[in-house]
Amino acid sequence: MTASRSGEDERASGLAFSLVIPCYNEAAGLPELIRRCAYVAAEGRGEVILVDNGSADDSAAVLEGRLGPAGSDGVDGVRWVRVPVNQGYGFGITSGLADARAGVVGWTHADLQTDPADVLRAMALFEDGGERLLVKGRRFGRPLADRVFTAGMSAFETALLRRPLRDINAQPTLFSRELLDRWGTPPTDFSLDLFALYSALDAGFRVRRFPVIFAPRKWGVSSWNTDWSAKRRFIRRTLDYSLQLRKTL
Repeated sequence: MTASRSGEDERASGLAFSLVIPCYNEAAGLPELIRRCAYVAAEGRGEVILVDNGSADDSAAVLEGRLGPAGSDGVDGVRWVRVPVNQGYGFGITSGLADARAGVVGWTHADLQTDPADVLRAMALFEDGGERLLVKGRRFGRPLADRVFTAGMSAFETALLRRPLRDINAQPTLFSRELLDRWGTPPTDFSLDLFALYSALDAGFRVRRFPVIFAPRKWGVSSWNTDWSAKRRFIRRTLDYSLQLRKTL
């Protein structure tokens, strides 16, 4: 696992947080996303790292046009890195984490269904919560079918892994770098959210949740949450990974 920097680099950065946002075929929404991320970086004294996660649309061109070349210092606290070939949601996130400079790191989604500014409320929980902490959103405003699906998955994971694993894919997810440094080889797909929450609980980190509004998509389409056939494939992949985690108990 290379997604960490030295403590000396963290202190030198002076950044409160590093927020990673994987972007897959999000070209239409990127101008608005970048605008919001610049506000978040300035208001929270942090940085936002956008990851072009092997997009097949014009995402890379939009990012370069607004933020400069991949790997540069970016603009207004927002910069970007590129994954040439998509290798999964989790791989995109860990690629961004490998370039993160702050002592608190994490991620959220690019589709603006959750506001990047939610990270500012998440960071407020670190002020009185100590360092060994994972902060995660709790989604409100979702369709009934999605809530039922999430409740079922949460109940299954909680029973299987013997940890309180609820609303696993809610965003944002933020945690102290100590947890990141404990990671071995994280999953490269959507199981990363499960891995992060489980590994935090397993390491004795406290988990704090706060409410976030889950809004309809403005641009693009989900890469997995399209129909029940897609949900079945998601369940199958998650089940396979959950059973791997179960063996560690």
